[in-house]
Amino acid sequence: MRFALATYEGYQCVLEALLRAGWQLEKLFLSPVDWRHDNKQLIARALDLGVEVQHSPARSCDLADLGRRGCKMLVVAGYQWKVPEWCGDLDYAVNFHPSPLPEGRGPYPLVRAILEQRSSWAVTCHRISQRFDQGDILAAEAFPVEADECHETLSLKIQMAATRLADRLARELEPLWREALPQGSGSYWPRWSEQERSIDFSRPIGAIMRQVRAFGDLECMATINGVTIFVHRAQAWREPHSALPGSVVHAGTLAFVVAAADGLVAISEWSFNGPGATNSKLRR
Repeated sequence: MRFALATYEGYQCVLEALLRAGWQLEKLFLSPVDWRHDNKQLIARALDLGVEVQHSPARSCDLADLGRRGCKMLVVAGYQWKVPEWCGDLDYAVNFHPSPLPEGRGPYPLVRAILEQRSSWAVTCHRISQRFDQGDILAAEAFPVEADECHETLSLKIQMAATRLADRLARELEPLWREALPQGSGSYWPRWSEQERSIDFSRPIGAIMRQVRAFGDLECMATINGVTIFVHRAQAWREPHSALPGSVVHAGTLAFVVAAADGLVAISEWSFNGPGATNSKLRR
């Protein structure tokens, strides 16, 4: 199967799974990445395969060109741009979405999955339609979510599930495509708000630490003594106290302890700058 792939570094696992199955990559469309990712390895892989790499959004003329070259399929995973109508040029087009569709449509459902304490999650492969994340479902790969799941482990589990799903897609494309089922009604999860990202120390430490785990390297925000900081790492424990929630009860050289509703929160890695800022790696 000759295919094109629209993705970013986080889903190179899908590419490798399809290549292992004997599929031939025709073209790579790259999506921009943030400070956490780097497309260099994916670009190097494409160049090793002698494949064209396009950094701008895929256009109708690009898909038409793929069809003329004998490419049969477009595979999308983590691609931020909308894919043009493809039916007249390609035989198949699918997207790998990191949620158990039809629930969790939207740009980045991982954070909310942890905030809502989901006990299971999934990656779903669906046909690409002109409505984001709403095409007919070919298959899904589910997995358990731990009570103490964090953003980084959930992201890795999604990559592993996407690999298994790509393996299955390569083996069973025709029946999966033929038997794809409409999604029906579902839910759309928008990108998080600043309020969802901001720590409220009047809440129990269980809720606060769930929030810290959910955002992980994306970082929570906290306002302490009138100053907003970005929290990269924190720990918490239950301890009776009479301090006002949000007040600093102890300050060390590089870390400090803040009172919460039912315990204390130690903030050990933080910055005045948001994640991705030029000096955000210089943690206090």
